[in-house]
Amino acid sequence: MRKVCKPRLSSSTDGWVQVGRIGRPHGLKGEVTVVASTDNPDRFTTGSSFLTDEEEPRRLTVAEMRRHHGYLLIRFEGCEDRDNAEGLRGLNLMISPEERRPLEEGEYWPQDLEGLVALNRSGHRIGVVTGVVLGDAQDRLVITTSTGGEVEIPFVEGLVSEVHPSGGFVVVMPPEGLIEG
Repeated sequence: MRKVCKPRLSSSTDGWVQVGRIGRPHGLKGEVTVVASTDNPDRFTTGSSFLTDEEEPRRLTVAEMRRHHGYLLIRFEGCEDRDNAEGLRGLNLMISPEERRPLEEGEYWPQDLEGLVALNRSGHRIGVVTGVVLGDAQDRLVITTSTGGEVEIPFVEGLVSEVHPSGGFVVVMPPEGLIEG
């Protein structure tokens, strides 16, 4: 089964990958809510550190973490009260690409698919993968066609027969009439 994996690259911190977003403060002791955007829930253990996506990035290190009503509650080192916690609201937590988990066979990061040339089974250019839509049931490749149109192709083996990020292309077999030209 093919699968596209979170997290996504951030455009604000070149080359770094977003794994969470800091929400509102919780309580008076410096805790903040964090919504994880990673498929590795153990990423936020005590001692883990992240780069912020600010113009002048900071390194934040987890001092304590607990789960509470579907959120992670995290207190970062040096964040001892609600005022400090409020200053972190809205920041994205980033890791380097090297810190991502290893992918299994058939898994791809979205940024590794974006920019690939989409070819039909005869090897003719259809367009370029310009985006990836992550879905609950299935993921979809957004292909901008050579004629300027845009189509979404489900990222399943029956419609995307080959994926070659290192070669710079994917082979798609869209249903008849989906792509003009």
